[in-house]
Amino acid sequence: MTHTLILLRHAKSARPQETADVDRPLAKRGHRDALAVGRWLRDQAPKINLVVCSPALRAVQTWDLAAAQLETIPRVRRNKWLYGASEQDLLMAIKKLPDQASTALLVGHNPGLENFLTLLTGVAEPLKTSAIAIMTTSGSWERSHPGSWSLEKLATPRG
Repeated sequence: MTHTLILLRHAKSARPQETADVDRPLAKRGHRDALAVGRWLRDQAPKINLVVCSPALRAVQTWDLAAAQLETIPRVRRNKWLYGASEQDLLMAIKKLPDQASTALLVGHNPGLENFLTLLTGVAEPLKTSAIAIMTTSGSWERSHPGSWSLEKLATPRG
């Protein structure tokens, strides 16, 4: 069974003074871009079975706006480990995804997502805000290891 992993970096965030990093909201541009992300996912990505989202406000807002553009909204888990996760943390996390979820999407942050893309595929690409990377593997989630994934698509939708 082929598995698909989609990495989504949150959209552009605002930087209000005296706001904790985890509580930073999306900027106006971030709102527009998150809607464009949803349209792109609807038109270009396989049907998503499971979303794992960072609890950071900017990640949650990105996903909520993007999901509103989809025909079917997948099951969502908010996991605190995604906030500040390293590539090794992300690798351990996807190994625990349920095999019945053929396509999973992670909504997170850099540098973890960029480093994770490189770890899994060997391809070093920048993931700017709102960037999407779609990867596939013929193995199970549990058997994921460095170099076992192929990068299929890379996009940075803008609104």
